[in-house]
Amino acid sequence: MAEKLDFEGVLLIDKPFGLTSHDVVARVRRIFKMKRVGHAGTLDPLATGLLIVLIGKATKLSQYLMSLDKVYEGTIKLGESTTTQDSEGETLSSRPVPELTQADIEAKAKTFVGDQYQLPPMYSAIKKDGVPLYKLARKGKTIEREPRFIRISTFDILSYSEPLIDIRVHCSKGTYVRTLAHDLGESLECGGHLVALRRTESDRFSIDKAHTVANLEETPYSELKKFLIPGHQAAPNHLL
Repeated sequence: MAEKLDFEGVLLIDKPFGLTSHDVVARVRRIFKMKRVGHAGTLDPLATGLLIVLIGKATKLSQYLMSLDKVYEGTIKLGESTTTQDSEGETLSSRPVPELTQADIEAKAKTFVGDQYQLPPMYSAIKKDGVPLYKLARKGKTIEREPRFIRISTFDILSYSEPLIDIRVHCSKGTYVRTLAHDLGESLECGGHLVALRRTESDRFSIDKAHTVANLEETPYSELKKFLIPGHQAAPNHLL
């Protein structure tokens, strides 16, 4: 039996569709045979892309790495708003999509750029009196939420083919891209919801340096260290 190793470092994972961030952490725990594993920023089950996983002593970096700016690419479907603001929810309303050009949508997207307050969705992991909001939402409850300060640095419209808009968003910690999709749909007077989302960057970390869980599972235990970024290299510059 191979000797159990004491790993430490940051692991960049390309999270697949359908898994929760907790699912990924659980699988990494099994692969590395370590309990001390966390992550630096949740991705919804329907989202894919860059998940920063922290192993061993590197879990201390969580609060610093979570605060980094993120870049997402995704697709919005116009004409339907949903309970969850994405394709997982039930349809709340269906409206005809007006005649729009990509330039029309780009002009509207520019109005969302900058510092602002965003109202978090009811279907979120934010807690009220210790209870996640999504658990209250599933019971049909809607409660007052505190708007959160966010920054949208860029909101690019990559393409438009009715009713689908491909987007790229550079935003601050705590931004709900599905809420941005919902709000853009409302501003276009037809509603909308997010149908696909992929996180491609978190500050200087990029998806092209990430590994799949399947790749990790196929790697010999003694060679897993090669996937880890040492904590001192991953830490934000102001901590060094």
